[in-house]
Amino acid sequence: MTDFRDTDFFSDPEIAQDLPNYLASLRSACPVMREKFQDVFMVTGYDEALEVYNQQGEVFSSAVAVTGPLPPLPFTPNGNVAAQLAEHRHEMPWTDHLATFDGTHHTQHRALLQALLTHKRLKANEDYVGGLVIRLVDGLIDKRGCEITKDFAHALSTLVIADLLGVPEEDRPALLEAMGPDPTQLGGDEGFKIGADPLLHLHARFLGYLTERLDNPRDDMLTDLAQARFKDGGDPGLHVKAQLACFLFGAGQDTSARLVAFAFRTLGDMPEVQAKLRSEPHRIPEFIEEVLRTQPPVKTMSRLAIKDGVVGGVDIPAGSIVTVCSGGANRDPRHFADPDTFDYDRPGVRDHVAFSRGSHGCIGAPLARMEVRVALEQFLSRTSDIRISEERHGPAGARRYSYEPTYMLHGLQALHVEWDKA
Repeated sequence: MTDFRDTDFFSDPEIAQDLPNYLASLRSACPVMREKFQDVFMVTGYDEALEVYNQQGEVFSSAVAVTGPLPPLPFTPNGNVAAQLAEHRHEMPWTDHLATFDGTHHTQHRALLQALLTHKRLKANEDYVGGLVIRLVDGLIDKRGCEITKDFAHALSTLVIADLLGVPEEDRPALLEAMGPDPTQLGGDEGFKIGADPLLHLHARFLGYLTERLDNPRDDMLTDLAQARFKDGGDPGLHVKAQLACFLFGAGQDTSARLVAFAFRTLGDMPEVQAKLRSEPHRIPEFIEEVLRTQPPVKTMSRLAIKDGVVGGVDIPAGSIVTVCSGGANRDPRHFADPDTFDYDRPGVRDHVAFSRGSHGCIGAPLARMEVRVALEQFLSRTSDIRISEERHGPAGARRYSYEPTYMLHGLQALHVEWDKA
């Protein structure tokens, strides 16, 4: 096994191309290891990851959830870190968005969104997804192949979250183009690491939607959000609601697209798994869980220690950044037997931490699971075989894949697949 301990996880793009080996190397040394480049405690053990998530709010703040150690904290931790964080939070990237909120502030805003994601609305969205997938597959099926990330996955996930919110159809392509690079792209994205709201370029558009919905209500989530109140009756205001809508739009289309691509790569790389799944399509949900375990779309979640703590028997001083590596925890042999083997029959197939845990567990996880399930149902029913393009990615056993150079998100840059029609 290659020893990656002399490689900077947060700046070396080569790690993204060999992520499982990097994480295994760290975990074999220690499941909570302080790396020497950014002085971050890297958590690669399953039980240790749960320890971090179970101490959210008490020991750990989510203020650095999106960006980790880069850029550095705008203060030197000294004494009361919680007070320092409160004073300087406005200087930190992404701290105007839900993923970085803490305490009551987080609870209030998360509850506001959860109240809108009702079973009725998700069911209606599932009906839309079914029709959308059929239309997308109709446009692709006779081509007998495509680049799945661009031609299918991103189109599917963007249109689904846009439909759920109620974004006008004519505005959806422009919104996708406006998303910009990933917040943790290695280099070239400094503009997206500056300021508490890097999605400010989307804010005016969503503020306009919400303002219009107050005057002309519709049966959509943007209308519900415009009219929403906190549980105590307080109104957070349209500017805060626009920030919530921006974040939900960005996060909702991002994770699902990566998950779709990894599901198709699994089918193409493991023909025996594909054959098994075709014989028992009712097991697609378990298949998706194992894809999430082995290829989690979110690579890391970081936390800031606001006071001294302990994780896995390792002392974490106040002011330290702790980074939970989902792919490491999900392949911890202490919890998952034969962890590098894809097996959707394994006990505890939903035990993974791909969608985080605790108070900051992914609010859109049910939507992502539903999208991928409907997509796989359609593709498996309308094809007899799905393959990885050997021309583009090489033969089985010697595949060539390129991964996005980001230290938070895990995704394929492209995936060329071929198929035979049923």
